[in-house]
Amino acid sequence: MTQVTEGRGGHVPGVAGLLLTGGASRRMGVDKALLEVDGLSLAQRTANVLAAVVAPALEVGPGRTTLPAVEEEQAGEGPLTAAAAGFRALAGLGHAGPVIVVATDLPRLSVAVVQALASHPSGGSVVPVVAGRPQWLAARWSPRATGRAPALVRQGQRRIGALAGDLDDLDDVEWLDASDWAGDLFDVDTPADLRHAGLVPVVGANGDG
Repeated sequence: MTQVTEGRGGHVPGVAGLLLTGGASRRMGVDKALLEVDGLSLAQRTANVLAAVVAPALEVGPGRTTLPAVEEEQAGEGPLTAAAAGFRALAGLGHAGPVIVVATDLPRLSVAVVQALASHPSGGSVVPVVAGRPQWLAARWSPRATGRAPALVRQGQRRIGALAGDLDDLDDVEWLDASDWAGDLFDVDTPADLRHAGLVPVVGANGDG
C-alpha cells in the first residue's frame, strides 16, 4: 500500500469527476445534499472542490449543485447504478480517461486530496484506505473499472466497490494509505456524525427531502 502525496494546484488533464447526490439519506432524516454548513450546502461545497481539480465534472442526481446534472434511469438503486449513469454521460462527452467519484456527504473534503487522487501516477484505479476501510466513494476509477459498470449493474450489483473486480483484477487497483486523510474523508450519515465533526448544519429552504 502506497503513502499519499499531495497534488499540485490547477486542473489535472485527462481526469473527470462525478458527484453522487441521489442517496435517500434515511439515517440522516433529511436530504444530506441540502444540509448547509458554513452557509453552503454539502453538495455544492463538494461540487466546488471537485470542479476545482477536474473537468468535466458532473452531478449524478436531482440537480442539487451548479454542476451539469445527469439523472439516473432508476433513482435510488445504489451508488454503482448512479456512477454507471455518470460514466455513460462522460463517455458521451468524449471522456475516455479515469474518473474520480465522490459522495455528497464529505463535509471536509479538500482540493488537496482530490488533487492528489487525480494526479496519482498509477495507471489503474486509486482507492484510499482509512483504518482498513476502502473509501469507495472518494476514489479514482480507471477506464478498465468504469467499463465494468454496465455489466455489473445488469448482474444486480449495487455497491461501487464492485468496480474493483475480483482477485484476478487487483493489479488494476492502487490501495492508498490515506491515514493522513481521515479528517478529509469523514462522511456524515447521521445527526450524531455531524455533532462528532463539530458541525451544526441548517437545512436549506428546499431541504425537506
